[in-house]
Amino acid sequence: MTIQRNSTSEIIEACLLAGKIMLENGAETMRVEDTMMRMAASFGIPQSHSFVTPTAIIFSLEGADPTRLIRISERSTDLQKVAKVNSISRRASDGELTLQETVKRLKQIEAAKGTYPLFIQILAAAATSGCFLIMFQGQWQDFIPALVSGGMGYLCAVLFQRLVQVKFFAEFLAAFVIGLLSVAFVVIGLGLDLDKIIIGSVMPLVPGVLITNAVRDLIAGHLVSGVTKGAEALLTAFAIGSGIAVVISLY
Repeated sequence: MTIQRNSTSEIIEACLLAGKIMLENGAETMRVEDTMMRMAASFGIPQSHSFVTPTAIIFSLEGADPTRLIRISERSTDLQKVAKVNSISRRASDGELTLQETVKRLKQIEAAKGTYPLFIQILAAAATSGCFLIMFQGQWQDFIPALVSGGMGYLCAVLFQRLVQVKFFAEFLAAFVIGLLSVAFVVIGLGLDLDKIIIGSVMPLVPGVLITNAVRDLIAGHLVSGVTKGAEALLTAFAIGSGIAVVISLY
């Protein structure tokens, strides 16, 4: 592969943009660091250093260039964007893309609305809740209550997140709504097993990707990121459990 002659500032911009997109959309720390260093090497900088945490990326190249840092304030799960950045990184490493083309494609990925419309997300959360209820050996009579509770709980989580801007309280309130709806279905006779309805309904709120990434980071030796993500997952689980516990205690 022919080494491209590009300014180091452009290389740093491309690497940071790739890392930012990946970290904001659910990639594990090890993958983000590896992708950034491989991209820098593909554009003629074989020695680079990156330090990634869930809330920040620090990146530098060998030489006199200053170290760059960017903050990550919002995180979600969109593995399609992660896969697209990985594909661009591989093509850049193979010499198929120039630096300018790489930056252009990365900016297109960043600007794209990767998530589905809200109503589709709600339908998916509702269907997931009902299916988990059956998987946990619930009865078919509880399928509709779990479906409605799970869908409404997910909707409340999204809306509360926009209102309070604090993830813990949004998840707590969403779990509280799920608990209220589940109890209401049982009280009026449309539901039978309260426990199974609640368990199925809260599954869309469970941070599965976060837990998986925390374990992978710990195994890979990224202790700061692993412990941080694990603590975030534990806090989410505590918020969900607290919301349900309040309803159960009142019931």
